Amino acid sequence: MNNGDLEGGGDEAFNGKGGRKYTPVGANDRAVLEISSMDPGFSSFDSKSSIRQIKVGTQGNLDSAGREGSVPDNGGANGPGREHKLELFGFDSLVNILCLKSMTGEQITAPSSPRDSEDVSITNGHPRPSDVKMGTMMGVFVPCLQSILGIIYYIRFSWIIGMGGIGESLLLVSLCGLCTFLTGISLSAIATNGAMKGGGPYYLIGRALGPEVGVSIGLCFFLGNAVAGALYVLGAVETFLKAVPAAGIFTDFEAFVKGCVWSLADNLVVYETTTKVNGTVSKPVLSISTHDLQIYGIVVTIILCLIVFGGVKIINRVAPAFLVPVLFSVFCILIGVFLAKKDDPEHKRNMLIVMFDTAGVTGLSLKSFKDNWSSDYQNTNDAGIPDADGKVEWNFNALVGLFFPAVTGIMAGSNRSASLKDTQRSIPIGTLAATLTTSGLYLVSVFLLGAVATRDKLLTDRLLTATIAWPFPSIIQIGIILSTLGAALQSLTGAPRLLAAIANDDILPVLNYFKVADGSEPYTANLFTAIICMGCVIIGNLDLITPTVTMFFLLCYTGVNLSCFLLDLLDAPSWRPRWKFHHWSASLLGALLCIVIMLLISWSFTVVSLALASLIYYYVSIKGKAGDWGDGFKSAYFQLALRSLRSLGANQVHPKNWYPIPLIFCRPWGKLPENVPCHPKLADFANCMRKKGRGMSIFVNILDGDYLERAEDAKDACKQLDTYINYKNCEGVAEIIVAPNMTEGFRGIVQTMGLGNLKPNIVVMRYPEIWRRENLKEIPAIFVGIINDCIVANKAVVIVKGLDEWPNEYQRQYGTIDLYWIVRDGGLMLLLSQLLLTKESFESCKIQVFCIAEEDSDAEGLKADVKKFLYDLRMLAEVIVITIKSWDVQPEGGSQQDESLEAFTAAQQRVAGYLAEIKAAAKKEGTPLMADGKTVVVDEQQAEKFLYTTLKLNSTILRYSRMAAVVLVSLPPPPVSHPTYCYMEYMDLLVENVPRLLMVRGYRRDVVTLFT
Repeated sequence: MNNGDLEGGGDEAFNGKGGRKYTPVGANDRAVLEISSMDPGFSSFDSKSSIRQIKVGTQGNLDSAGREGSVPDNGGANGPGREHKLELFGFDSLVNILCLKSMTGEQITAPSSPRDSEDVSITNGHPRPSDVKMGTMMGVFVPCLQSILGIIYYIRFSWIIGMGGIGESLLLVSLCGLCTFLTGISLSAIATNGAMKGGGPYYLIGRALGPEVGVSIGLCFFLGNAVAGALYVLGAVETFLKAVPAAGIFTDFEAFVKGCVWSLADNLVVYETTTKVNGTVSKPVLSISTHDLQIYGIVVTIILCLIVFGGVKIINRVAPAFLVPVLFSVFCILIGVFLAKKDDPEHKRNMLIVMFDTAGVTGLSLKSFKDNWSSDYQNTNDAGIPDADGKVEWNFNALVGLFFPAVTGIMAGSNRSASLKDTQRSIPIGTLAATLTTSGLYLVSVFLLGAVATRDKLLTDRLLTATIAWPFPSIIQIGIILSTLGAALQSLTGAPRLLAAIANDDILPVLNYFKVADGSEPYTANLFTAIICMGCVIIGNLDLITPTVTMFFLLCYTGVNLSCFLLDLLDAPSWRPRWKFHHWSASLLGALLCIVIMLLISWSFTVVSLALASLIYYYVSIKGKAGDWGDGFKSAYFQLALRSLRSLGANQVHPKNWYPIPLIFCRPWGKLPENVPCHPKLADFANCMRKKGRGMSIFVNILDGDYLERAEDAKDACKQLDTYINYKNCEGVAEIIVAPNMTEGFRGIVQTMGLGNLKPNIVVMRYPEIWRRENLKEIPAIFVGIINDCIVANKAVVIVKGLDEWPNEYQRQYGTIDLYWIVRDGGLMLLLSQLLLTKESFESCKIQVFCIAEEDSDAEGLKADVKKFLYDLRMLAEVIVITIKSWDVQPEGGSQQDESLEAFTAAQQRVAGYLAEIKAAAKKEGTPLMADGKTVVVDEQQAEKFLYTTLKLNSTILRYSRMAAVVLVSLPPPPVSHPTYCYMEYMDLLVENVPRLLMVRGYRRDVVTLFT
């Protein structure tokens, strides 16, 4: 903890809640802390006290004057020259024990995501003043209400009732309302499960489902907000042009007026449309020109973007003013419904209100309610006006897509999470209150609007809400324009901040242009959002934009529901939301409902939106930077692994389900460069032991020394090794063990590594070719000890000779893979050869199996048995039988035999010299024969026999397999009570002049089976 966050010293006390004073213990006190009552007004401090004052709170609440008098840093919280009352515990205060460093403003270790540390301030000098925080009403309820209650309700809702009828409209509102309500419950649960930062639903989804899903859905949600801004702008412009038709540049208002006054039943110019509804001719309807929508829309978008560029403070001051017209206009609509009377003919002649002809308004009428109960779907033109020759067909699915934007906006409160006083209280109450309020209003409005006018009026009067409003329609027009402009302003404000939040997480490098410093305005993101919004405005058709907005919002809602479903179903210890009214089944139902609504609206739009999200996900997974946010998928993987491990049990795995789990011994012999924690070819060989990438390897290394002293070195080495195996594309984990020596370390590894049936079953290590060259006399004992430990622990062993020559994935090999099958190993050698064939580097090779027969008469029978065995194992291989007698036959020009004889003679001399040395030492000291600190029994004839056997096997390998791509041979076990030096000589003679050799020893079980 920095001293800038701590004040005073000595016996200074600090005040707690309720006026309590926490004083330090004295030298003879028995308690750690005593709490003594004080006068609540007490606030003086002794500057000579020994405990420093600790200020815990939000950013910017630290007293700068106190900082100036703080104690200078003397080496950290526990640095030298500082007195500690809790020195035994290694902490200065309970702040450290409770890990509240970030709350005191101390700089902490950078987390996986830069966003996770955005609230940590480095307060050297004066702290940054905190922003004004908002409560539930102004922070969540008002923005949600303003975003939900918008253009669709005013200028499309009555039309939807006329087209779908009261019955299907109730079903429509209930379906969409239930979707957003369940999403609001899921949002409440996630938002109350801890501190929430900026980014809104992106932050929640990303931390629950991972960065890839979060970024993909977050970008789609950004596009949805940007397109929604265009939706609101077009709604405001359309309302304005209907209120003031003379303002239209391309609309022939004079022709429309002339038609309205003198020729109501005639077919007029394109701007005046007559329609037939249920066989009757309706009044002419003003059709707004698309060019007018485009021109005015672009102008309005530019003005709004200029306001957004002014900053969020200006927006927060202006935004509440938009709510008053909205609420007042709704009140006027409801009053107007109850006060509405039958149409007045005089209104038809009043040119000032020609757009609000009351013909067709019946007042609340049971007859109108019955007539409008059923649906009456018709074709319309592009402007949504009923037309028998129209190209646009309407049904319930299309109405869902048109209406659903009227229930979106529930994320407006969560988008302001960084500005809320208490997110865990405000977001659930404000969001659900706004959702229930608007859904209730919609349900009531279905009954009222369906009973107040004829179907003809509902379908032709797009501004019916203004027509029936009390006291006059202009209030509704003003309310519509201001509410839609306010919603557009919120969309153009939230979308760029969402994009900046995604960019600041530094997951997707292509978004680096939109990064902003903490507290700065996202000007680049604002400009990009404005371009998208203006592009959608140019489309100029409200009904074509709404399905696009719907899909993006539904994708986001699906992500929120799936996040809550996953977290609730897994129920990890960290899942403790304060909002208790949730269940995983409700979240699953919400997610399914979102998907059903998407398909109801348009399966083609659904496919396109999912494809876009999938492409972003794929791009992020490839190009994005890795980040561990503790998402739900990691918890799911963990629980799935635990359940799978338990289901495997402790019984042996059936040979059909056996997978090699190699334990790769990284660097037991010799030295590698400091920045290379593992021999590169060991990683390549580990990849060869997996079939099509399936399987897992465990890379281990041993550090000599004391664990307490080298624990940090082990952590650093483990990170380095893990980075290296990821660089080599190995599916595995890294483990570093600290032990007094390699032998003790390996014994600990072979006993404890792994869980249940997921313990490593094969130990892979490099053959110590350097032991004699560099005169490393300790290697034989370590090498033999490792083999013996593997035998005792029932682990298979694979020792690689010629590792430097092992091919990588790009070096294609030709020739054969030769197996010298001498002892029964459970089929491990055969299985390894088949795994090698699955790799590109060995796929061109063929397998040869060499078997050793004692007599010539046994050769044919042995060959037939092995062929039948390989056939039953579905393995293609050529079988060659060699008899022991043939070893004594010299080949023509026996160069291989000469090479082996030279190596045999040299080994024979070294073994004889070594045995003479230990015998002389034992005779001199009067003790039994000792080697490597142990008593040994030496039979010189047996040693000679072992040397001769390895000589013959080596000469046979050189004779038949000198040009083989790789040779596999059975590994002989170390003889009991035999000097390890002698065993190493046997092994050296066996591998002499063989460029690439695998010595394989199986364990007491089969790894292949004949049966299906």
